[in-house]
Amino acid sequence: MKIIRYQKQEETRYRWPIRQKTGEPEIRFGWLEGEKVYELAGEPFGDCARGKPVADLGTVTLLAPCLPSKIIGLTRNFADRVRETGSPPPALPAIFLKPPSTVIGPGAIIRLPPQSQRVEFGAQLGVVMGRRAYQVPPEEALASVFGYTCANDITAQDLIDADGLWARGKSFDTFCTLGPAVVAGLDPAELLITCKVNGATRQMSSTHDMLFNVPQTVAFISSIMTLLPGDVILAGTPAGVGQLADGDVVEIEIEGIGVLKNIARLAEAA
Repeated sequence: MKIIRYQKQEETRYRWPIRQKTGEPEIRFGWLEGEKVYELAGEPFGDCARGKPVADLGTVTLLAPCLPSKIIGLTRNFADRVRETGSPPPALPAIFLKPPSTVIGPGAIIRLPPQSQRVEFGAQLGVVMGRRAYQVPPEEALASVFGYTCANDITAQDLIDADGLWARGKSFDTFCTLGPAVVAGLDPAELLITCKVNGATRQMSSTHDMLFNVPQTVAFISSIMTLLPGDVILAGTPAGVGQLADGDVVEIEIEGIGVLKNIARLAEAA
């Protein structure tokens, strides 16, 4: 099951004596199968079912597939990333928060803010919650997860280094790209994650190499805060994180989900 969020241009209607469009296209959730978009009946991240076909994929604009109330990220959760940074592995999941205003979808522009001289990409598995979860044990955690998406955790690393804190460097608008779909039914333990910048592979790893797997992570976070349907957990990035420059094209691919593609632009040129 692939859940998308999209806009479709309404049909042009004729009103004598001139032709007029019906206005701004409505934002909808849909069910994607192949190149066909279907109506979604029910709750997007709960009990839902496929309805009638409503559009071809090429005729819609894909948006971020969910609008989380909060985004919780993990740092140093891949063994190769821990080795790359030279920092010790965490004894418990090391988490941070990103505001919902950071979220953008496929094709949207990542804005490089003038405050930072080192904005970095980071390919991630996005875990999308489907149920309210509070203090769930690891063996029950996956029942609270609806599905998975591609994510890019954008970071102003020089600001984190200067502040000694994570908030400013993680929180600029456009610093969390999600998409192209939320896919249910995947096994999160063995998914290949790849990141390309301008066509060159910069990151490649498997979720098998995560220090804390998805059930452990959901259980840990839910012991601290209530997770709500649509909330997103960024499960950590592998080695190969690098700096973005104006005009860079970033493609994050996770097997079974698809490709999330965005372009980076200086904020004044965005």
